[in-house]
Amino acid sequence: MIEVDAVIIGGGIVGASAALFLSKAGRRVALLERDFCGSHSSGVNYGGVRRQGRPLSQLPLSQRAHDIWVQLPQLIGIDGEYQRSGHLKLARSLNDLHALQDYAASSRGFGLDLQVLERAELRARFPWVGEVAVGASFCPDDGHANPRLVSPAFALAARRHGAQVHEQCAVTAVEHDGQRFRVSTQNGLELQAPWLLNCAGAWAGSLAEQFGEGVPMHAGHPAMLVTEPLPLVMNASTGVEGGGIYARQVARGNCVLGGGQGFALDGARARPGQHAVIEILRQAVELYPFLEGAQAIRTWSGTEGYLPDRQPVIGHSGTQPGLLHAFGFAGAGFQIGPAVGQALTEIICSGAAKTSLDAFSITRFHSISVA
Repeated sequence: MIEVDAVIIGGGIVGASAALFLSKAGRRVALLERDFCGSHSSGVNYGGVRRQGRPLSQLPLSQRAHDIWVQLPQLIGIDGEYQRSGHLKLARSLNDLHALQDYAASSRGFGLDLQVLERAELRARFPWVGEVAVGASFCPDDGHANPRLVSPAFALAARRHGAQVHEQCAVTAVEHDGQRFRVSTQNGLELQAPWLLNCAGAWAGSLAEQFGEGVPMHAGHPAMLVTEPLPLVMNASTGVEGGGIYARQVARGNCVLGGGQGFALDGARARPGQHAVIEILRQAVELYPFLEGAQAIRTWSGTEGYLPDRQPVIGHSGTQPGLLHAFGFAGAGFQIGPAVGQALTEIICSGAAKTSLDAFSITRFHSISVA
């Protein structure tokens, strides 16, 4: 029996950052990942590191994360190709532009420094944007990073600080004996700890349900593609008001694009599907005309968890002391993840997070019956 202070289930960026911060605080930690750390949504997402466009309730945590991201080299040993390129959210109609103006007004005071650009200023500053855009909102200090580098690096850094990191280690049983959690794994590990962190992403609902906290979460499979290297044109990460697609260009010239939904092959694998890829390419040529004729060299998808209000669950269980949840980030967990890991660490080490997590309590679903 391995005794630790906290067992973390799920080796994505949230679970791995919690493992890192807890280890740095001197706690004994075991991080359990059924595949490889960062191999699911934390490692195959778009790579956007943005605050713009989040619900206002997420902005305090997101701002905390913003301060952590700039410290990546000291924290995890690499910069993860993180750059504050700015994030440009495009409007394809006047109604969309008005929505961006309203968001800029309501988010004032959170440190985003949003700049709303009408058509003429948008053309002057970002001439590579297509005529279909009538305006935009620009957040100058948002940006992007490489999730395939960043997410696993959090787990590696946690291991360097003393965390036990067990990959290819599926959990088979979890129970609470009245004092501690007991966790069994497929490869024979037996662990016990007073704290259990449920950071299992799209699969976290089944663990919550074991403790009487079923949630109406469903899985989504974002479609992604990357082009061949192209001349450097895009000097900002982009999204679109009202949804559609998002795109960024990396230093080597490849453009990463995403949008729409793919489909699951099984419980662990997903594909983008032909329809979603064709729709991404169609919208891309309208919004970014320089991409016309570019070759897509790879497509992929992953699995993310979505709750009805598109808000995550973060914080204490409502039924089991010592159980902490952090899941349901609806494709927007990459940027905010390190701050969530830090907040979970504060709960364990100090009794409460420095940033309010009330809006993300799992108890908001306790009166909902889950089919």
